[in-house]
Amino acid sequence: MGKVVSVNVSEKKGVVKNPVNEIELVEDFGVNGDAHAGKWHRQVSLLAEESIDKMKKMGLDHLDYGKFAENITTQGIDLPSLKIGTRLIIGEAEVEVTQIGKECHGGCEIKRLVGDCVMPREGIFVKVLKGGKVRVGDDIIVIE
Repeated sequence: MGKVVSVNVSEKKGVVKNPVNEIELVEDFGVNGDAHAGKWHRQVSLLAEESIDKMKKMGLDHLDYGKFAENITTQGIDLPSLKIGTRLIIGEAEVEVTQIGKECHGGCEIKRLVGDCVMPREGIFVKVLKGGKVRVGDDIIVIE
């Protein structure tokens, strides 16, 4: 079982996301109010705090949650090892893994600000099967 350590949103694509107290996941849409929401396979992005810590060890100690444009920052789950189709219960919501990593478009604001982007290698994307609120401290349960 894992934990939610941050929830983050942005109104534009390609920029860092800002931490908020809670987000609402909308069934088959994504994060209410986030630029990446929509009827597609990458509705919500997740990145592990452990991945961010790897970047901090490389000397990038100024990293805050949301800097890699992740909607949900997790702790305690090896996200890149999950298989496509794995379902997760996150707070009140249920999601399904649709993509592991992504192709990075060069010159994004994240890479410009941070110098590297771990999201293409270790971030995952999910679609929302059942909507609900997600807050910092919520449990994340992996359903195989």
